[in-house]
Amino acid sequence: MTSLRARIAADPLVRIAPLLEVRKLRVAVAVARGFLALGSAVGLAAVAAWLIARASQMPPVLELSVATVAVRTFGIGRGVARYLERLASHDVALRGMTSLRARLYENLAEGPGAALAQVRRGDLLARVGTDVDDVGDVVVRAVIPAGVAACVSLLAVGIVGVFLPSAGVILLLCLLLAGGLAPWLSARAAAITEERSSTARAEMAARTVELLENAGPAQVDGSLEPRMRGLARTDRDLTAAADEGARTAAVAAALQTIAVGLAVVGALALGIPAVAAGTLAPVELAVVVLTPLAAFEGVGLLPAAAVQVRRSRKAASRLLELLDETAEARPSESRSATEATDSTDSTGSTDEGIRTTALVAGWDGHPVVTADLTLAPGRTVGLVGPSGVGKSTLLATLAGLIPPVDGTVGVDGLDLAGRHPEVLMVAEDGHVFATTILENLRVARGDVTEADAHAVLDRVGLTEWVDALPRGLDTLLGPDGATVSGGERRRLLIARALLSPARYLLVDEPTEHLDPATADALLRVLVDESHRGGRGIVVATHRLTGLEQADEVIALRADPTGPANVAARGTQAAVAASNADYAWALAQESAR
Repeated sequence: MTSLRARIAADPLVRIAPLLEVRKLRVAVAVARGFLALGSAVGLAAVAAWLIARASQMPPVLELSVATVAVRTFGIGRGVARYLERLASHDVALRGMTSLRARLYENLAEGPGAALAQVRRGDLLARVGTDVDDVGDVVVRAVIPAGVAACVSLLAVGIVGVFLPSAGVILLLCLLLAGGLAPWLSARAAAITEERSSTARAEMAARTVELLENAGPAQVDGSLEPRMRGLARTDRDLTAAADEGARTAAVAAALQTIAVGLAVVGALALGIPAVAAGTLAPVELAVVVLTPLAAFEGVGLLPAAAVQVRRSRKAASRLLELLDETAEARPSESRSATEATDSTDSTGSTDEGIRTTALVAGWDGHPVVTADLTLAPGRTVGLVGPSGVGKSTLLATLAGLIPPVDGTVGVDGLDLAGRHPEVLMVAEDGHVFATTILENLRVARGDVTEADAHAVLDRVGLTEWVDALPRGLDTLLGPDGATVSGGERRRLLIARALLSPARYLLVDEPTEHLDPATADALLRVLVDESHRGGRGIVVATHRLTGLEQADEVIALRADPTGPANVAARGTQAAVAASNADYAWALAQESAR
């Protein structure tokens, strides 16, 4: 018993069910309406069978009037109840999907980024899209149909059993055959195909997104054809997975028809002798024989329900992988925020700011760069070095997106064990949403007004661009900023970051795709934001001439024998005086 309970508790659907926040009353209402719909079908079959058989005896018309009205009532009631059941069941499912998707987004936003770093965008899209839908569908396509089928089956068995108990027993056995064995076989067929097809579907989504996003570059570099061939292979894998379970699924479908036939033949075999013996009226025989035809409509949905349970379980396990991984790391609560803010060391300095100790940053446990820094509010740190030296990796570690390979990162006196609400990383490939400019800025803060938007866009040098657009701030941007240039995209991302309430900004390559004058001006905006706005800002950049007012410049260098490390640090003048490579690069930029 304990083992069974443990297995049930570990079931992915059981674990994820609370996140759907499904109310039992709503499910009960949907089942009741579904029962009224299919119950009307059973009642219609029973009453219609009695009416046809009785009418053949040519009784007075008044004897048929009640049955005639009942036929009309059941016929109309079936359609109305079905409509009401659809409203109730889909309301339950959509509410559940909304709750689950909101929780998933919340975990992805607040959890560590290491879990997402290994997931391709197409696969992530499939999980937050198709997988959430599959989990939500378990209510409307499995739970509710199963409840309706059980209620309707009992109703049908009761109706037949009233007239001929032995026929009711036969109908019950046939319903168990159709509602038990057939769904089991369908689930088995789904198990055969789902393991392969779920992986293939995720692969299909990932490959499709990659092709759609990189069609132009792929055409230029010659990788489009190989990618198309890979997509075709994935499609063949999907087809093969479906074909593999088709035989078992066909047997399950055949069982439905066999069960109906057995129920009808059994009713005839038992009913005809009963009529001959006088224990069953000829009119009642029609009810006993024809009612089972409608009774199987409910259990006929169970094979599809079993398949849906299998599919939903697989989807739930994929979602739980994300939820579990993103929930593992959270900011340490060993010390409260008040303690962190008020605490001081022996010199009287507070713990406020970002501080690292023996920090080694890297991916999957492989060190890429080692560097320590201290970032207090109101200070700007410039992070420079050649491409590939590890600047972006260091920023991602400071932001809590990936865990340190070694050492610690502290924010306001707390050891960072995940993302921190006061730390915002502005990645060079940050997402631009397919909505208006104003709504893209409101991603950072929902109460941004048009005046706020114009002010911040003017600071980053986008006023002329916005004024030239036909609808200004209400201009729609393409998917992921496809309709804006690289420089406009970078400045729009910076503007959004400046509007955010975060106290610490980690900005990765803000000057790419900008001319030298605009790039230097943007760097000075960030330095000014730090000094006047009281924020701590780290800027990873190849541009040096805009960092003359930065409080500290950290120059990184590659090391062929180990992770990249610090070559020089201090003010820009101090770094230039102590590092010949930095001084030469700064002189080259200044001469342009």
